Amino acid sequence: MSGAAMRGFQQPSVRPSTNDAQQAFAGLSRHRRTKLARAAQTTLVKADQWSRGRGAEAEVAKALETGLKALQAKAPK
Repeated sequence: MSGAAMRGFQQPSVRPSTNDAQQAFAGLSRHRRTKLARAAQTTLVKADQWSRGRGAEAEVAKALETGLKALQAKAPK
């Protein structure tokens, strides 16, 4: 094992995986993210954590994805 592949105290770096919806949410303006978070009945902090691949409740994740799909459907092509 090479030292370059290890971080911290001999643990590999862990990178959370994100899906397309999470990446799209992260690319929105703060105002849009706040509106979607309110519609999902959560806070902007929790919604941003979801967009970075951190854990979120299933109901919150589903509500955010639904709101994002509605926003994308409404956007001009």
